[in-house]
Amino acid sequence: MLKLYNTLTKKVEEFTPIHPPKVGLYTCGMTVYDFAHIGHGKKYVGDDILRRVLARCRFDVTHVQNVTDVGHLSSDADSGEDKMEKGAVKSGKTVWQVAEFYTKHFYDSMDKLNVLRPTIICKATDHIKDQIALIGTLMTKGYAYDTSEAVYFDVSKFKNYGKLFGQNLKDKKTAVREEVQTGELKKHPADFALWFKRVGRFSDHAMHWGSPWGDGFPGWHIECSAMSMKYLGDTIDIHTGGIDHIPIHHPNEIAQSEAATGRQFVRFWVHHAFLMVDGKKMSKSVGNFYTIEDIIKKGFDPIALRYFYLTAHYRREINFTWDSMRAAQNALDELRGRVGQLAADEISSLSNQGRAMKQVFDEGLTTDLNTPVGLRVLWDVLKSDLPDGEKKTLVTDFDQVLGLRLDTVRAQDTAIPPDIKELVVKREQFRKEKNYAQSDNVRKQIEEKGFLIEDMPQGIRVKKKTS
Repeated sequence: MLKLYNTLTKKVEEFTPIHPPKVGLYTCGMTVYDFAHIGHGKKYVGDDILRRVLARCRFDVTHVQNVTDVGHLSSDADSGEDKMEKGAVKSGKTVWQVAEFYTKHFYDSMDKLNVLRPTIICKATDHIKDQIALIGTLMTKGYAYDTSEAVYFDVSKFKNYGKLFGQNLKDKKTAVREEVQTGELKKHPADFALWFKRVGRFSDHAMHWGSPWGDGFPGWHIECSAMSMKYLGDTIDIHTGGIDHIPIHHPNEIAQSEAATGRQFVRFWVHHAFLMVDGKKMSKSVGNFYTIEDIIKKGFDPIALRYFYLTAHYRREINFTWDSMRAAQNALDELRGRVGQLAADEISSLSNQGRAMKQVFDEGLTTDLNTPVGLRVLWDVLKSDLPDGEKKTLVTDFDQVLGLRLDTVRAQDTAIPPDIKELVVKREQFRKEKNYAQSDNVRKQIEEKGFLIEDMPQGIRVKKKTS
Protein backbone atom coordinates (compact mmCIF):
# COMPACT_ATOMS: atom_id res chain seq x y z
CA MET A 1 0.00 0.00 0.00
CA LEU A 2 1.47 3.33 -1.11
CA LYS A 3 0.89 6.46 0.95
CA LEU A 4 1.78 9.96 -0.27
CA TYR A 5 1.58 13.42 1.24
CA ASN A 6 -0.99 15.30 -0.82
CA THR A 7 -0.46 19.08 -0.85
CA LEU A 8 -4.13 19.39 -1.78
CA THR A 9 -5.34 17.92 1.53
CA LYS A 10 -2.17 18.49 3.57
CA LYS A 11 -2.30 14.86 4.70
CA VAL A 12 -0.53 11.59 4.00
CA GLU A 13 -3.13 9.53 2.18
CA GLU A 14 -3.38 6.08 0.67
CA PHE A 15 -2.79 6.33 -3.06
CA THR A 16 -5.14 4.57 -5.44
CA PRO A 17 -5.14 5.39 -9.18
CA ILE A 18 -8.23 6.21 -11.21
CA HIS A 19 -7.79 3.23 -13.54
CA PRO A 20 -5.62 0.64 -11.75
CA PRO A 21 -3.07 -0.62 -12.43
CA LYS A 22 -2.44 2.33 -14.77
CA VAL A 23 -1.06 5.54 -13.25
CA GLY A 24 -0.77 8.91 -14.96
CA LEU A 25 2.21 10.87 -13.63
CA TYR A 26 2.98 14.43 -14.75
CA THR A 27 6.19 16.09 -13.61
CA CYS A 28 6.81 19.78 -14.29
CA GLY A 29 9.92 19.98 -16.46
CA MET A 30 12.63 22.53 -17.17
CA THR A 31 12.43 25.97 -18.72
CA VAL A 32 15.34 25.39 -21.08
CA TYR A 33 17.06 28.77 -21.18
CA ASP A 34 20.06 27.97 -18.96
CA PHE A 35 22.04 25.09 -17.49
CA ALA A 36 20.37 22.52 -15.25
CA HIS A 37 21.85 22.77 -11.74
CA ILE A 38 22.08 20.58 -8.67
CA GLY A 39 18.88 22.11 -7.26
CA HIS A 40 17.03 20.76 -10.29
CA GLY A 41 18.75 17.43 -9.65
CA LYS A 42 17.16 17.11 -6.20
CA LYS A 43 13.66 17.60 -7.60
CA TYR A 44 14.04 15.19 -10.51
CA VAL A 45 15.74 12.49 -8.45
CA GLY A 46 12.76 12.82 -6.10
CA ASP A 47 10.40 12.34 -9.05
CA ASP A 48 12.48 9.36 -10.13
CA ILE A 49 12.12 7.73 -6.71
CA LEU A 50 8.34 8.24 -6.91
CA ARG A 51 8.22 6.60 -10.32
CA ARG A 52 10.37 3.66 -9.18
CA VAL A 53 8.23 3.15 -6.07
CA LEU A 54 5.08 3.17 -8.20
CA ALA A 55 6.64 0.48 -10.39
CA ARG A 56 7.59 -1.49 -7.26
CA CYS A 57 3.93 -1.36 -6.23
CA ARG A 58 3.14 -3.00 -9.60
CA PHE A 59 1.57 0.08 -11.16
CA ASP A 60 1.86 0.66 -14.90
CA VAL A 61 3.17 4.24 -15.05
CA THR A 62 2.83 6.65 -17.95
CA HIS A 63 5.25 9.44 -17.06
CA VAL A 64 4.75 12.71 -18.94
CA GLN A 65 7.16 15.64 -18.62
CA ASN A 66 7.02 18.99 -20.37
CA VAL A 67 9.85 21.07 -21.79
CA THR A 68 9.09 24.78 -21.48
CA ASP A 69 10.66 26.38 -24.54
CA VAL A 70 8.36 29.41 -24.86
CA GLY A 71 6.20 31.69 -22.72
CA HIS A 72 7.87 31.59 -19.30
CA LEU A 73 8.58 35.14 -18.18
CA SER A 74 11.23 36.06 -15.62
CA SER A 75 8.39 36.32 -13.09
CA ASP A 76 6.06 33.37 -12.57
CA ALA A 77 3.33 35.98 -12.95
CA ASP A 78 3.11 38.16 -16.07
CA SER A 79 6.00 40.57 -15.54
CA GLY A 80 9.54 40.66 -16.88
CA GLU A 81 11.08 39.39 -20.09
CA ASP A 82 10.69 36.02 -21.73
CA LYS A 83 13.28 33.63 -20.27
CA MET A 84 14.00 32.04 -23.64
CA GLU A 85 14.79 35.39 -25.24
CA LYS A 86 16.86 36.31 -22.20
CA GLY A 87 18.87 33.11 -22.70
CA ALA A 88 19.28 33.85 -26.41
CA VAL A 89 20.73 37.31 -25.75
CA LYS A 90 23.09 35.94 -23.12
CA SER A 91 24.41 33.10 -25.29
CA GLY A 92 24.35 34.82 -28.68
CA LYS A 93 22.18 32.03 -30.11
CA THR A 94 18.66 31.97 -31.51
CA VAL A 95 15.86 31.02 -29.13
CA TRP A 96 15.49 27.73 -31.03
CA GLN A 97 19.19 26.94 -30.63
CA VAL A 98 19.00 27.83 -26.93
CA ALA A 99 16.06 25.47 -26.43
CA GLU A 100 17.78 22.60 -28.21
CA PHE A 101 21.11 23.08 -26.40
CA TYR A 102 19.71 23.32 -22.87
CA THR A 103 17.15 20.57 -23.38
CA LYS A 104 19.98 18.24 -24.30
CA HIS A 105 22.04 19.43 -21.34
CA PHE A 106 19.14 18.82 -18.95
CA TYR A 107 18.53 15.25 -20.04
CA ASP A 108 22.27 14.50 -20.18
CA SER A 109 22.50 15.72 -16.58
CA MET A 110 19.57 13.55 -15.54
CA ASP A 111 21.18 10.54 -17.24
CA LYS A 112 24.28 11.08 -15.12
CA LEU A 113 22.07 11.03 -12.00
CA ASN A 114 20.44 7.78 -13.22
CA VAL A 115 17.03 9.44 -13.55
CA LEU A 116 14.78 7.36 -15.80
CA ARG A 117 13.67 9.12 -18.99
CA PRO A 118 9.94 10.03 -19.02
CA THR A 119 7.59 7.90 -21.09
CA ILE A 120 6.59 11.04 -23.00
CA ILE A 121 8.64 14.24 -23.30
CA CYS A 122 6.53 17.05 -24.74
CA LYS A 123 7.74 20.47 -25.84
CA ALA A 124 5.48 23.48 -25.48
CA THR A 125 6.34 24.64 -29.02
CA ASP A 126 5.15 21.30 -30.44
CA HIS A 127 1.73 21.72 -28.81
CA ILE A 128 0.66 25.23 -29.76
CA LYS A 129 -2.57 23.97 -31.37
CA ASP A 130 -3.50 22.10 -28.17
CA GLN A 131 -2.95 25.24 -26.11
CA ILE A 132 -4.97 27.40 -28.51
CA ALA A 133 -7.82 24.85 -28.38
CA LEU A 134 -7.86 24.92 -24.56
CA ILE A 135 -7.87 28.74 -24.52
CA GLY A 136 -10.76 28.65 -26.99
CA THR A 137 -12.75 26.44 -24.60
CA LEU A 138 -12.10 28.86 -21.73
CA MET A 139 -13.22 31.79 -23.90
CA THR A 140 -16.40 29.96 -24.89
CA LYS A 141 -17.22 29.13 -21.27
CA GLY A 142 -16.65 32.73 -20.14
CA TYR A 143 -13.56 32.12 -18.02
CA ALA A 144 -11.23 34.14 -20.25
CA TYR A 145 -11.36 37.60 -21.82
CA ASP A 146 -9.57 39.26 -24.71
CA THR A 147 -7.67 42.55 -24.48
CA SER A 148 -5.44 44.43 -26.89
CA GLU A 149 -2.32 43.01 -25.20
CA ALA A 150 -3.26 39.49 -24.15
CA VAL A 151 -5.96 36.95 -23.44
CA TYR A 152 -6.37 36.60 -19.67
CA PHE A 153 -7.98 34.04 -17.37
CA ASP A 154 -10.55 35.70 -15.11
CA VAL A 155 -9.81 34.31 -11.65
CA SER A 156 -12.98 35.88 -10.20
CA LYS A 157 -15.04 33.48 -12.33
CA PHE A 158 -13.39 30.44 -10.73
CA LYS A 159 -14.80 30.42 -7.22
CA ASN A 160 -12.16 28.17 -5.62
CA TYR A 161 -9.14 29.92 -7.11
CA GLY A 162 -6.18 29.61 -4.75
CA LYS A 163 -8.18 28.02 -1.94
CA LEU A 164 -7.07 24.53 -2.90
CA PHE A 165 -3.61 25.34 -1.57
CA GLY A 166 -4.82 27.36 1.41
CA GLN A 167 -4.73 30.79 -0.28
CA ASN A 168 -7.41 33.35 -1.02
CA LEU A 169 -7.83 35.99 -3.67
CA LYS A 170 -7.34 38.87 -1.24
CA ASP A 171 -3.95 37.55 -0.16
CA LYS A 172 -2.87 37.05 -3.74
CA LYS A 173 -3.88 40.59 -4.62
CA THR A 174 -1.79 42.15 -1.86
CA ALA A 175 1.13 39.89 -2.72
CA VAL A 176 1.28 40.92 -6.38
CA ARG A 177 4.09 43.39 -7.05
CA GLU A 178 3.18 46.81 -8.40
CA GLU A 179 5.00 46.34 -11.69
CA VAL A 180 2.87 43.28 -12.46
CA GLN A 181 -0.25 45.45 -12.52
CA THR A 182 1.06 48.59 -14.16
CA GLY A 183 0.27 49.07 -17.85
CA GLU A 184 -1.80 45.91 -18.16
CA LEU A 185 -5.47 45.54 -18.94
CA LYS A 186 -6.27 42.92 -16.35
CA LYS A 187 -9.59 43.00 -14.52
CA HIS A 188 -7.88 41.68 -11.41
CA PRO A 189 -4.16 41.68 -10.57
CA ALA A 190 -4.18 37.89 -10.12
CA ASP A 191 -5.62 37.27 -13.61
CA PHE A 192 -2.99 35.49 -15.67
CA ALA A 193 -2.09 35.46 -19.35
CA LEU A 194 -3.19 32.58 -21.53
CA TRP A 195 -1.98 34.15 -24.78
CA PHE A 196 0.39 37.09 -25.21
CA LYS A 197 -0.09 39.19 -28.32
CA ARG A 198 2.85 40.36 -30.39
CA VAL A 199 2.38 44.00 -29.39
CA GLY A 200 4.04 46.46 -27.02
CA ARG A 201 6.92 44.90 -25.10
CA PHE A 202 6.49 41.68 -27.13
CA SER A 203 6.22 43.31 -30.56
CA ASP A 204 9.55 41.76 -31.61
CA HIS A 205 9.07 38.40 -29.90
CA ALA A 206 10.98 35.77 -31.90
CA MET A 207 8.59 32.88 -31.26
CA HIS A 208 5.07 33.54 -32.45
CA TRP A 209 2.08 31.79 -34.01
CA GLY A 210 -1.27 32.78 -35.42
CA SER A 211 -4.35 32.42 -33.25
CA PRO A 212 -8.01 33.55 -33.16
CA TRP A 213 -6.85 36.43 -30.94
CA GLY A 214 -3.95 37.56 -33.09
CA ASP A 215 -0.31 36.73 -33.68
CA GLY A 216 1.49 35.85 -30.46
CA PHE A 217 2.58 33.08 -28.12
CA PRO A 218 1.15 31.13 -25.15
CA GLY A 219 1.61 32.02 -21.51
CA TRP A 220 3.57 29.61 -19.35
CA HIS A 221 0.76 28.06 -17.32
CA ILE A 222 -1.45 26.90 -20.19
CA GLU A 223 1.12 24.45 -21.58
CA CYS A 224 1.06 22.14 -18.56
CA SER A 225 -2.73 21.86 -18.61
CA ALA A 226 -2.95 21.33 -22.37
CA MET A 227 -0.18 18.74 -22.59
CA SER A 228 -0.92 16.81 -19.41
CA MET A 229 -4.59 16.43 -20.31
CA LYS A 230 -3.75 15.49 -23.89
CA TYR A 231 -1.65 12.53 -22.79
CA LEU A 232 -3.19 11.59 -19.42
CA GLY A 233 -6.83 12.67 -19.60
CA ASP A 234 -8.90 15.31 -17.84
CA THR A 235 -8.02 14.01 -14.37
CA ILE A 236 -4.44 13.06 -13.54
CA ASP A 237 -3.39 10.70 -10.76
CA ILE A 238 -0.22 12.51 -9.63
CA HIS A 239 1.33 15.88 -10.52
CA THR A 240 4.70 16.95 -9.10
CA GLY A 241 6.67 20.16 -8.89
CA GLY A 242 8.83 22.28 -6.63
CA ILE A 243 7.35 24.12 -3.66
CA ASP A 244 7.88 27.35 -5.61
CA HIS A 245 4.98 26.28 -7.87
CA ILE A 246 2.46 26.25 -5.01
CA PRO A 247 1.64 30.01 -4.93
CA ILE A 248 1.09 30.69 -8.67
CA HIS A 249 1.79 28.06 -11.31
CA HIS A 250 -0.17 25.15 -9.88
CA PRO A 251 -3.23 27.17 -8.75
CA ASN A 252 -3.34 28.57 -12.29
CA GLU A 253 -3.11 25.08 -13.76
CA ILE A 254 -5.98 23.92 -11.55
CA ALA A 255 -8.16 26.90 -12.37
CA GLN A 256 -7.83 26.75 -16.15
CA SER A 257 -8.08 22.95 -16.32
CA GLU A 258 -11.10 22.54 -14.07
CA ALA A 259 -12.82 25.54 -15.64
CA ALA A 260 -12.43 23.89 -19.04
CA THR A 261 -13.47 20.35 -18.10
CA GLY A 262 -15.66 20.72 -15.00
CA ARG A 263 -13.67 17.88 -13.43
CA GLN A 264 -10.97 17.57 -10.80
CA PHE A 265 -7.63 18.20 -12.50
CA VAL A 266 -5.22 16.35 -10.18
CA ARG A 267 -5.88 13.93 -7.35
CA PHE A 268 -2.44 13.94 -5.69
CA TRP A 269 -0.07 16.91 -5.69
CA VAL A 270 3.54 16.14 -4.71
CA HIS A 271 5.88 19.08 -4.02
CA HIS A 272 9.61 18.92 -3.41
CA ALA A 273 11.50 21.15 -0.98
CA PHE A 274 14.52 23.19 -2.09
CA LEU A 275 18.20 22.40 -2.07
CA MET A 276 20.23 25.02 -0.20
CA VAL A 277 23.91 25.59 -0.88
CA ASP A 278 26.11 26.59 2.05
CA GLY A 279 22.92 27.59 3.85
CA LYS A 280 21.82 29.98 1.10
CA LYS A 281 19.66 29.94 -1.99
CA MET A 282 21.67 28.98 -5.06
CA SER A 283 22.70 32.02 -7.10
CA LYS A 284 25.36 32.80 -9.68
CA SER A 285 25.88 36.21 -8.09
CA VAL A 286 26.68 34.57 -4.74
CA GLY A 287 29.01 32.10 -6.43
CA ASN A 288 27.27 28.95 -5.19
CA PHE A 289 25.64 27.89 -8.48
CA TYR A 290 26.75 24.36 -9.37
CA THR A 291 25.98 22.03 -12.26
CA ILE A 292 26.61 18.30 -12.57
CA GLU A 293 29.77 19.19 -14.52
CA ASP A 294 31.02 21.14 -11.49
CA ILE A 295 30.48 18.04 -9.35
CA ILE A 296 32.48 15.91 -11.79
CA LYS A 297 35.29 18.49 -12.08
CA LYS A 298 35.72 18.31 -8.30
CA GLY A 299 36.34 14.57 -8.66
CA PHE A 300 32.96 13.34 -7.46
CA ASP A 301 30.68 10.76 -9.02
CA PRO A 302 27.20 12.13 -9.91
CA ILE A 303 25.75 9.02 -8.26
CA ALA A 304 27.28 10.27 -5.00
CA LEU A 305 25.18 13.40 -5.48
CA ARG A 306 22.14 11.17 -5.91
CA TYR A 307 23.11 9.40 -2.67
CA PHE A 308 23.34 12.80 -0.97
CA TYR A 309 19.81 13.72 -2.10
CA LEU A 310 18.45 10.44 -0.71
CA THR A 311 19.78 11.17 2.77
CA ALA A 312 16.93 13.65 3.28
CA HIS A 313 13.18 13.30 2.83
CA TYR A 314 11.94 14.97 -0.36
CA ARG A 315 9.71 17.37 1.63
CA ARG A 316 12.64 18.65 3.69
CA GLU A 317 15.30 21.13 2.63
CA ILE A 318 18.80 19.77 2.43
CA ASN A 319 21.99 21.85 2.60
CA PHE A 320 24.70 21.11 0.07
CA THR A 321 28.34 21.73 0.99
CA TRP A 322 31.50 20.25 -0.45
CA ASP A 323 32.05 18.52 2.88
CA SER A 324 28.63 16.87 2.64
CA MET A 325 29.44 15.90 -0.94
CA ARG A 326 32.69 14.31 0.22
CA ALA A 327 30.84 12.40 2.94
CA ALA A 328 28.33 11.13 0.36
CA GLN A 329 31.14 10.02 -1.95
CA ASN A 330 32.86 8.19 0.91
CA ALA A 331 29.60 6.46 1.82
CA LEU A 332 29.03 5.44 -1.80
CA ASP A 333 32.59 4.17 -2.08
CA GLU A 334 32.14 2.05 1.03
CA LEU A 335 28.83 0.73 -0.29
CA ARG A 336 30.50 -0.27 -3.54
CA GLY A 337 33.36 -1.83 -1.64
CA ARG A 338 31.05 -3.97 0.44
CA VAL A 339 28.94 -4.95 -2.58
CA GLY A 340 32.10 -5.78 -4.53
CA GLN A 341 33.09 -8.24 -1.82
CA LEU A 342 29.86 -10.24 -2.21
CA ALA A 343 31.23 -13.12 -4.24
CA ALA A 344 28.16 -15.37 -4.08
CA ASP A 345 25.35 -15.37 -6.63
CA GLU A 346 21.86 -14.10 -5.87
CA ILE A 347 19.41 -16.54 -4.32
CA SER A 348 15.76 -17.31 -5.09
CA SER A 349 14.33 -17.16 -1.55
CA LEU A 350 15.00 -15.12 1.58
CA SER A 351 15.39 -16.12 5.21
CA ASN A 352 13.07 -14.76 7.87
CA GLN A 353 15.65 -12.09 8.70
CA GLY A 354 15.98 -11.13 5.04
CA ARG A 355 12.21 -10.93 4.59
CA ALA A 356 11.93 -8.75 7.69
CA MET A 357 14.55 -6.35 6.32
CA LYS A 358 12.80 -6.21 2.96
CA GLN A 359 9.53 -5.41 4.72
CA VAL A 360 11.10 -2.49 6.62
CA PHE A 361 12.57 -1.17 3.36
CA ASP A 362 9.24 -1.40 1.56
CA GLU A 363 7.32 0.21 4.41
CA GLY A 364 9.78 3.11 4.44
CA LEU A 365 9.63 3.78 0.71
CA THR A 366 5.87 3.30 0.43
CA THR A 367 5.22 5.64 3.35
CA ASP A 368 5.69 8.95 1.55
CA LEU A 369 8.95 7.93 -0.14
CA ASN A 370 11.15 7.84 2.96
CA THR A 371 14.54 7.38 1.31
CA PRO A 372 16.59 7.83 4.54
CA VAL A 373 14.89 4.66 5.84
CA GLY A 374 15.72 2.90 2.57
CA LEU A 375 19.42 3.81 2.87
CA ARG A 376 19.51 2.72 6.50
CA VAL A 377 18.09 -0.71 5.70
CA LEU A 378 20.54 -1.07 2.80
CA TRP A 379 23.42 -0.52 5.21
CA ASP A 380 21.85 -2.86 7.78
CA VAL A 381 21.80 -5.62 5.18
CA LEU A 382 25.44 -5.15 4.21
CA LYS A 383 26.55 -5.08 7.84
CA SER A 384 24.41 -8.07 8.84
CA ASP A 385 25.45 -11.71 9.24
CA LEU A 386 23.26 -12.79 6.33
CA PRO A 387 24.95 -15.03 3.74
CA ASP A 388 26.56 -13.16 0.83
CA GLY A 389 24.03 -14.50 -1.67
CA GLU A 390 21.12 -13.18 0.37
CA LYS A 391 22.83 -9.82 0.85
CA LYS A 392 23.39 -9.57 -2.88
CA THR A 393 19.76 -10.42 -3.59
CA LEU A 394 18.48 -7.74 -1.22
CA VAL A 395 20.95 -5.11 -2.44
CA THR A 396 19.94 -5.72 -6.05
CA ASP A 397 16.27 -5.53 -5.11
CA PHE A 398 16.62 -2.32 -3.08
CA ASP A 399 18.68 -0.63 -5.76
CA GLN A 400 15.82 -0.98 -8.23
CA VAL A 401 14.29 1.86 -6.19
CA LEU A 402 17.35 3.74 -4.91
CA GLY A 403 19.02 3.82 -8.32
CA LEU A 404 22.63 3.90 -7.07
CA ARG A 405 23.79 1.59 -9.87
CA LEU A 406 25.06 -0.98 -7.38
CA ASP A 407 24.20 -3.70 -9.90
CA THR A 408 27.17 -2.52 -11.97
CA VAL A 409 29.66 -3.05 -9.13
CA ARG A 410 31.97 -6.01 -9.64
CA ALA A 411 34.63 -7.39 -7.35
CA GLN A 412 37.42 -6.19 -9.65
CA ASP A 413 36.06 -2.61 -9.46
CA THR A 414 36.99 -2.40 -5.80
CA ALA A 415 40.19 -4.47 -5.86
CA ILE A 416 43.30 -2.96 -4.32
CA PRO A 417 46.46 -3.22 -6.50
CA PRO A 418 49.17 -5.58 -5.22
CA ASP A 419 51.71 -2.79 -4.65
CA ILE A 420 49.23 -0.92 -2.45
CA LYS A 421 48.54 -4.11 -0.48
CA GLU A 422 52.29 -4.54 0.09
CA LEU A 423 52.55 -0.99 1.41
CA VAL A 424 49.58 -1.56 3.73
CA VAL A 425 51.26 -4.67 5.17
CA LYS A 426 54.54 -2.76 5.58
CA ARG A 427 52.77 0.09 7.36
CA GLU A 428 51.07 -2.34 9.74
CA GLN A 429 54.42 -3.87 10.58
CA PHE A 430 55.86 -0.44 11.41
CA ARG A 431 52.86 0.31 13.58
CA LYS A 432 53.29 -2.93 15.51
CA GLU A 433 56.89 -1.97 16.08
CA LYS A 434 55.69 1.49 17.19
CA ASN A 435 57.84 3.02 14.48
CA TYR A 436 55.31 5.76 13.76
CA ALA A 437 57.61 7.93 11.68
CA GLN A 438 58.12 5.12 9.12
CA SER A 439 54.42 4.27 9.36
CA ASP A 440 53.54 7.86 8.39
CA ASN A 441 56.01 7.75 5.50
CA VAL A 442 54.33 4.63 4.11
CA ARG A 443 50.92 6.30 4.49
CA LYS A 444 52.21 9.20 2.38
CA GLN A 445 53.41 6.77 -0.29
CA ILE A 446 49.97 5.18 -0.39
CA GLU A 447 48.32 8.58 -0.76
CA GLU A 448 50.74 9.61 -3.53
CA LYS A 449 49.61 6.54 -5.46
CA GLY A 450 45.99 7.72 -5.29
CA PHE A 451 44.69 5.72 -2.32
CA LEU A 452 43.61 6.53 1.21
CA ILE A 453 44.06 4.35 4.27
CA GLU A 454 41.74 4.71 7.24
CA ASP A 455 42.13 3.15 10.70
CA MET A 456 38.66 2.12 11.83
CA PRO A 457 37.41 0.21 14.89
CA GLN A 458 36.65 -2.84 12.74
CA GLY A 459 40.03 -2.70 11.00
CA ILE A 460 41.88 -0.96 8.20
CA ARG A 461 40.03 0.37 5.14
CA VAL A 462 41.80 1.23 1.89
CA LYS A 463 40.02 3.10 -0.89
CA LYS A 464 40.71 5.20 -3.95
CA LYS A 465 40.84 8.97 -3.55
CA THR A 466 37.76 10.85 -4.78
CA SER A 467 39.12 14.40 -4.89
